[in-house]
Amino acid sequence: MIFLGLNIDHCAIVRQARYREVPAGAEPAVEPDPVILAVQAERAGADGITVHLREDRRHIIDRDVTRVRESIATRLNLEMACTDEMAAIAAELRPDSVCLVPENRAEITTEGGLDVVGQRDRVKAIIDRMGELGVVVSLFIDPDAPQIALAAELGAPCVELHTGAWANGFYRAEKRQFEFQRLWHGAEKAHQLGLTVNAGHGINYTNVTEIRTLPHLHECNIGHSIISRALFTGIDEAVAEMRVRLNG
Repeated sequence: MIFLGLNIDHCAIVRQARYREVPAGAEPAVEPDPVILAVQAERAGADGITVHLREDRRHIIDRDVTRVRESIATRLNLEMACTDEMAAIAAELRPDSVCLVPENRAEITTEGGLDVVGQRDRVKAIIDRMGELGVVVSLFIDPDAPQIALAAELGAPCVELHTGAWANGFYRAEKRQFEFQRLWHGAEKAHQLGLTVNAGHGINYTNVTEIRTLPHLHECNIGHSIISRALFTGIDEAVAEMRVRLNG
């Protein structure tokens, strides 16, 4: 079975469009509350909840992360930049896993994979620190052989292959085939090196039927598409339908 991780960031984006400040204690009364969504999604069958606490706090805020940790029974995956601040937050929070991602304040959402080669020492330091705390580390990377090889060398147990280029080219046959082959080879190489293979970015109810055929795929982290579907069907049906499509 391929596990489904739900990223709740886009629920927080809707909240922040109206409420820039959320006083402590008022969170459940401020709509929509991403923590309530996380609990409902978990009950609907989500295997894990992902939150990205960005340095600029543009959607998920610190209290969201703490409250999710206190409220869910399943796994919490914290996406974070490779910074001392985020490493300290993760050390205090003790999520089940962290996923190290690149961050660019000009971007709308995370675009492109982490440059492990260019940040070798910083990435290694966080992998080691999280490992000492029993927190599983995943690196969000493009399906490039040097990045995958270094992820294994540095001791990361997991990689999350960035599927954005494939998703963006999904309706252009040549681009789609090229990018899917990159993902395929990346998954094979990661598995050969002993890495757990996850995938995420741009996966939706249509293209999930292709991404699920990647070899050795353990988990997909999906946010925007499920939150979008939930506007029409509710989160229970949106999660259940994605689980069905993910596992065929």
